[in-house]
Amino acid sequence: MTMRDPANWMLSEAIDALARAERMHRQLFQLQRSQARAPAWEPPLDMIETDREVLILIALPGVEPDQVEAVVRDGALVVAGRRLLPPELRTARIHRLELPQGRFERHVPLPPGRYSAVRRFARNGCLVFSLEKDV
Repeated sequence: MTMRDPANWMLSEAIDALARAERMHRQLFQLQRSQARAPAWEPPLDMIETDREVLILIALPGVEPDQVEAVVRDGALVVAGRRLLPPELRTARIHRLELPQGRFERHVPLPPGRYSAVRRFARNGCLVFSLEKDV
């Protein structure tokens, strides 16, 4: 590949950038084995506020709501748990595993205010927390 051909140079740069991004992605979700209780990853979330409640949608496909710890502490919702392969799949041949596994934890600062009730339920691969506002 010569540096005189701009198409080859641009393709080479694009491939290098994709390889760097893939390495960074793998490092971001690499499990931390040095600390048993340390979270390995943080699940992505959306937070939406209405006049009556704050809704927090956390992307946790394959995690049952009752397997997740959640507590409101110091003005934040703290959510923690584990996402693991089901036992029947642990001996399966894995061709691709992109969804993070292991212990997760997420601290979500809440809007100022008081909350009277916290409900949780699963919907469309997300764990939803509904924090009802005291009005």
